[in-house]
This record gives sequence, C-alpha cells and structure tokens, in this order.
Amino acid sequence: MDSLVIPILTLICSIVSIPNVVHGNIKLSCDQTHSPQDCHSFIGKSNMLKTSQETTFLIRDYAFKITLDHARQVHQYISSMDFGSVNDRTRMAWNDCLELYDDTIQQLTQTRLSSNIPAHLDDIQTYLSAATTNYETCKNGFLDFNLPFHLESSPLSLTSNFSKSLTNVLAINAAIINSNPSGTSSSRNNGGGGRRLLTKDFPSWTSAADRKLLQSSNPTTEANLVVAKDGSGKFKTISEAIAASKKQRSGTNRFIIYVKAGIYNENVAITNKMKNLMLIGDGIDATIVTSNKNVQDGYTTFRSATFGVSGDGFIAKGITFENTAGPQKHQAVALRSGSDFSVFYSCSFKGYQDTLYVYSKRQFYKNCDIYGTVDFIFGDAVAVLQNCNIYARKPMSNQINTVTAQGRTDPNENTGIVIHNSIIEAASDLRSVQGSVKTFLGRPWHMYSRVVVMKSNIDRVVDRAGWAPWSGDFALKTLYYGEYMNNGDGASTAGRVNWAGYRVITSPVEAGKFTVGNFLAGDAWIPDTGVPFTSGL
Repeated sequence: MDSLVIPILTLICSIVSIPNVVHGNIKLSCDQTHSPQDCHSFIGKSNMLKTSQETTFLIRDYAFKITLDHARQVHQYISSMDFGSVNDRTRMAWNDCLELYDDTIQQLTQTRLSSNIPAHLDDIQTYLSAATTNYETCKNGFLDFNLPFHLESSPLSLTSNFSKSLTNVLAINAAIINSNPSGTSSSRNNGGGGRRLLTKDFPSWTSAADRKLLQSSNPTTEANLVVAKDGSGKFKTISEAIAASKKQRSGTNRFIIYVKAGIYNENVAITNKMKNLMLIGDGIDATIVTSNKNVQDGYTTFRSATFGVSGDGFIAKGITFENTAGPQKHQAVALRSGSDFSVFYSCSFKGYQDTLYVYSKRQFYKNCDIYGTVDFIFGDAVAVLQNCNIYARKPMSNQINTVTAQGRTDPNENTGIVIHNSIIEAASDLRSVQGSVKTFLGRPWHMYSRVVVMKSNIDRVVDRAGWAPWSGDFALKTLYYGEYMNNGDGASTAGRVNWAGYRVITSPVEAGKFTVGNFLAGDAWIPDTGVPFTSGL
C-alpha cells in the first residue's frame, strides 16, 4: 500500500478543482476513518465529485465503488492462479478465497447506494461487514494449516488495497447512519426504543405463509420435494434434493424441502445463488444431518461444516446439525450460516470446538439447542439467539470451555452475538466433572469482539470471572461484553473480569440496542406484515 499513497502535493493538486463544499465533505468523511490519508489518496482523485449536491452520499458511493473494484481485482488474481503444483491443503485454502470473494462481489454489486433510507443504510453496513468477514476468513484458511498467505505480498498489494478501502467505506457509511435522525442501525450509539421483530414465535421478515408452515405439524402437503432415508420420498439425500430444486423452482419464491426422520450422513452446501430455501425436518434428534470433517484431517474451518448455507432467506425447522469429529480433532463445524435473514427454529447443533458458525449477515435462532466446548458459538454475524438451550460439554484434558468467540475486526461493523432469554448450563457429560473444568461465556477472537447475554439463566458451570482472555491483554480494551438482568447460580457479576471493554448493563436503553428489533434493524427494512409487534425488552 505504501507505494500507492499519493504525496501530499499531488493530493492537493488532484482535488484543487473540486468546489470547496465538496472538498470539505471529503475531509469530513475521511476524518471518520482509521486512516484519513489513505482515504484521501483514493477519494480525492475522483472526477465525479464536482457538481453533486448530495456530496456526503456521493463520497460514500465512490468509496464503495473503489472497494468493489478492489474486490474484483483480488478475485481476478485468484482466478488466474495455477494451482496445479500446490498441495491439497493449499488448494483448499485458495478455493475458499475464491468463493468468499465471489460472495463479496455478488453482495456489493446488489447493494443499493445513494439512499438515505435506513433499511438500505443498514443493508450496506451488513454487506460491508460480511465482506470484512470474508477477507479475514480467506486468510484464516491458511492459518488453519500454518501456510504462508502470499496474496498480501503480491506485486499490487491487492488485499491491502481492498482491506483499507473496505475499512474506509465502513467508517463513512457508519457516520451517515449515526447522523441520520431516522436511522435504526445497530451501529448507532443512542440505541433504545423500536419494535421487536417477533410475531409470536417468529421474526416478521418471515412471511405469513412461512410462519404458518413453521407452526404446521404436517409439512408434507406444503413441500415441493420430500427427502426420506427409507426411500419413501423422491430423494434419499438432502444434497440431491437441493440440486433438483435448482431446476424445479421458478424465480426466487420460497422452495420447501421436507426431510423425513433419519440420519443423513452427508455434507450439504447451499450456495449464495440459492435463495429462500426452507428445510423442515421431523424434529430435534429425529432428522439428523451429520459428518465428521475437521481441520486435523485437512479441511479449513470454513470447509469443515456439515451443513453450510450462503443463500439468503434460508429457514430450517426441526433438524439436528451435527459434527462427530470429537474434541481431539479441534475445529469441526456442525453448521455454518452466511445467509442474510436466516431463521433456525427448534433446531439442534451438536459438536465440540466451533460447533455453530454464525458466519455473517443477519440471523435469528429460536428454541434451539447448542452443544460444544471451545468457542462453540463463533463468527461475525448479526446473530440473536432467543429462548435457546446452550450446553457446555466435556472438553479434552487441560482445555477450557468458551461459549462464544465473536469475530468483529472493525468497530464500524454492525455485528455481534446476542443471547437472550436462554439457558446456559452443563451438558450431561460435563455435569459430573464440571468442578474440574473452567467454562466461560466467551473470549475475544478479534479486536472488537461483541457479545451480550441478557435475561438468561446462567448455571454455576460458568466461572465467576465470566469471560476469558484470548492472549494476554489482546482486545480487552476494545471488546464489548455485556450482561443484563441474568439469573442463576453463575449469573452474579460480583467476581467478573475488570476489563475496560466489559460492562454490567444497568440501563434498559443500552440493553434495548440488543433486542431482536433493534440489533437486527427491523423497523427500517422489514415490510409491514400488519401483525402487532411487542416493544422493548
């Protein structure tokens, strides 16, 4: 990046023809970023910033287009690489990167710009946050295998350009949201108020038909396809049914796959082009999707998932997602979701380390069971888990349990993990030895890790310190870990950590920022269903 930074005299010359009001707005916008000089070096060269009256939005739009252009450059560079001479693990890491940058380009290309509509502003922040996650995950695939990440030392410093331009536009759009009096983004600092997104059991972005089907006890009549292990359906595997859905569905209307009771030993992948799929099973521990892929056996954490979904609008009900690799295999994901507006209702997620990967975008979990040991709810999504049962299992010797490991790398990301009105306790295999195993609510995977636990029952299995460090004092000042009105033998905050980023939340206004409605920015982007909403906490 250093070779691309424009010297100050060149910078002045490049923006001298821009009217003073626009020049001032460039400075105002770039001053919001971590590196104003880098921001100026990109935006100050624009020829499109001369006549617009909506200069703040136009500056943001130009910064956004720069970021998209940099993402395309990285994708093109990876696509042109020759992987013939590399080993399988290196090839897998590069293939992850290719998929991740493809997802970034698709999401950013579809983003609506030049808009002060709060829903669109929050969409932009969500997709930019997801792009940040994709950037980090590309690198993490190489870290999983202790491989060098050559892309950062490429001749054009491609990922450095992309990362810095992404950080710039995240900050600029966050400033617009915070200055917009009608904005409802979760990144706003004033919080509070708003309507919750619950229409009885389900968030209101699910349609009335979706909610009716989720409440139905007989999904067979509504299903487009039926999967049955015993041969009584059209398909015997979930993957076959999903592949068939590409040919049978029309447009992007909801497509329903009913998966009858049985154990489905397969790895399922739903790509970013497969939107609005619904999978309905016969219930927790009746319909089971299982595999045992893991990092120790040569898969990246991203690719180890038994069930991975990227297509937006995914809904699952009554299914157990499982990874049976065991604690000795380390990272082994049961479910990974990068699906925007995804809902998991009455599902179970079973694994050990890295069980539930709330990867990116907006996700809602209701009445679910989650089992694991180390970092078993992790990722960088806007994720709310409500009325869920969270079970810490017995880890390997000398390991500690950590319920969460949230991965926010930029303070302007609108992401975090919220656990609301849930239960956190020991699973049956840990209960008899829980006195010899330390269990914590979370630890900071990245610099701006954000987790809130509120109105939940925390059992005595949770250590009185509550939270564990990642390494030394890393992120202890920049994280946001909050607890609000919890109960149970492990809920006392008297002995909690004294980190600068930890807080006992006492204000309902501050806690209100993390309700389903506010944290998922529901008032801004959810179509009015006509169903009454419950307000506040």
